[in-house]
Amino acid sequence: MSSVPNRSAKSAAQAPDPGQARDARRVAVLGLGTIGHSVAQVFAQAGCEVRCFSPSASTRSSLHLRVRSNLRQLSAADLVPNTETYADSVLQCLSVFSTEEEALAGAEFVWEAAPEVLTMKQELLRRVESSVSEDAIIVSTTSSFPMTLMASDMELPGRAIVGHPFNPPHLIPIVEVVPGAMTTRDTTTALTDLLRSAGKQPILIEKEAPGFVVNRIQLAMLREAWAILDSGVASAEDIDAAVKGTLGLRMASMGPLRIADFAGLDTWERIFHSLANDLDNSVSSTPAALKRLISKGCLGAKTGRGFYSYDHGELEAQLQARDRGFAETVKLFHTASSRSTTPH
Repeated sequence: MSSVPNRSAKSAAQAPDPGQARDARRVAVLGLGTIGHSVAQVFAQAGCEVRCFSPSASTRSSLHLRVRSNLRQLSAADLVPNTETYADSVLQCLSVFSTEEEALAGAEFVWEAAPEVLTMKQELLRRVESSVSEDAIIVSTTSSFPMTLMASDMELPGRAIVGHPFNPPHLIPIVEVVPGAMTTRDTTTALTDLLRSAGKQPILIEKEAPGFVVNRIQLAMLREAWAILDSGVASAEDIDAAVKGTLGLRMASMGPLRIADFAGLDTWERIFHSLANDLDNSVSSTPAALKRLISKGCLGAKTGRGFYSYDHGELEAQLQARDRGFAETVKLFHTASSRSTTPH
């Protein structure tokens, strides 16, 4: 499989005008929730034949409406053509089936986006393996489980691999690619080529580690933010504002290691020795700031209250504002290296 030539004027989420078709790949997506429907959209925008299944009838029936809504958002940010013709051409690439077997028919790639339950994913991988050809590649969107463990009962674990996208996948350009111990080099190459052809930036994780790369770094930051909040150093609002206006801006344009280079590694050595002992290093218990909210049933946006309170209208507005911010950031920092795609 060959990657698509770079077109630097387009963003990672963008596709050029319909009509510039290339050979389609047949991609099955199992699970059409928050992550799955967005993954299906990514490959539909790439011109793939995307065959979709969810055990939920309402989730299946709402797929096209959700994708069309996402496309309106992308067009408002000038990331895709603002035409009904373009939207229709993307939606025509999406087929929804009432059974898993139908969705898997002839699939070259299978993306599972099942709930993050190990036994459920292991069972699904075994079931998929028995329903597709031996050269079909099976990809899991897991954010936590190593493929070595998930594929332990597969007959051909060499064609199984993790492709971990970030929410929402149709906007966030990075996908962590994590081979298992038995994953073949050909499988890894085929997946990274597919992702590049779909306008994504694959990050190869060369060694399986819990949480891969991004979630490890993110948890370290969150642990310290929770400790700062619990100790009364600053409010939740001020902690978020501080990070958004400093680290958020800086890390959108360059990663943490380059930031360290620019500041001077000798400077960071001094900061480390003066500060590291005062940072939170709890590993065996839930942080107090988190435990108090969970004990009250305050689980975040999904329950209407976490560190902040949300009513339905406010939450929807905040999600839209979040995604507009993501889109603008993609345009600023992820256009030069992107690879554009188009539906048939």
